[in-house]
Amino acid sequence: MDTGVPVWVPTAPPSLATLFAPTLQPLPVLPALAVVMATAYMAGAVRMWTTGRRWSPWATLSFLSGCAVLVVVMGFGIEGYGLRLFSAFMFQQLTLMMAVPPLLVLGRPGTLLLRAAPHHGAGRLLLRGAHWGLRSRLGRVLLHPAFMVPLFLVCFYGLYLTDLASSVLSTWAGHTSLEIAFLAAGVLFTAAVLSRDPLPVRQSHLGRAADMFLEMPLHAFFGVIVMLSVTPLVTVFAAPPPGWGVDVIADQELAGALAWSYGEIPSVLLLLIIFVRWHREEDRGSRARDRHVDQYGDADLEAYNAYLQQLQHRSH
Repeated sequence: MDTGVPVWVPTAPPSLATLFAPTLQPLPVLPALAVVMATAYMAGAVRMWTTGRRWSPWATLSFLSGCAVLVVVMGFGIEGYGLRLFSAFMFQQLTLMMAVPPLLVLGRPGTLLLRAAPHHGAGRLLLRGAHWGLRSRLGRVLLHPAFMVPLFLVCFYGLYLTDLASSVLSTWAGHTSLEIAFLAAGVLFTAAVLSRDPLPVRQSHLGRAADMFLEMPLHAFFGVIVMLSVTPLVTVFAAPPPGWGVDVIADQELAGALAWSYGEIPSVLLLLIIFVRWHREEDRGSRARDRHVDQYGDADLEAYNAYLQQLQHRSH
């Protein structure tokens, strides 16, 4: 890899201990981003609590957990192995796209920003930016299924089944940019199907479930394709250090197995959350209608009964 900047590449063969040993790269872009996000989020949460306003500890825990996972997957030894091993890089990609975004989105950072940002100084600029995003056509396009679902799938099919991955991953800048793109694509997809924050466009529960049903089989099929490939798909991963004792095709099969298995678990959980929310909303709506009927009566039912009485009178 022509890094262009200093990078750390491990010398020991991959093991569980070396993969998850804290080892920051000289330019830890995403770990630094995670720290900034966690700090900003906590500043907003503390502001809410100290001013006597409620903010969910569970939402806070979710967001901070997402930041912590981001630090681990990008700031530990796995990032160094991800420069040379397809399986390590695939694990990173799946985590960036499918594990970290739900944790961040469930933290409701948009709602926290709108509630906690002060209405003066830098906070006022943040609020203006947030309100512009909520009203912007760009936001509606980015969160539209016709854009975000294909973008999500391009990160797999378009990247690895063409020469794009070999070209982009040949440099450190390309490698890091791709990791940032994975995170961004995952956040866009997850926000559209899971977020309760204010959004420029909001889908129905049926639409969100349909997006998940569309993504899941295509995602699993990609993993099968990678598992069955008998030649290296990415030239960057075709020559790991000899001392690591890695079989390239076996490592590629592991990458495909991860895409097929580990990649499906978050999708199933997201689908379950969608269905649970859908059921709860229907249940709340049903109870609200029952209360309205108890208090004001059922106008439709009364009109129908009156109609039946008219028919009965006419028959006599």
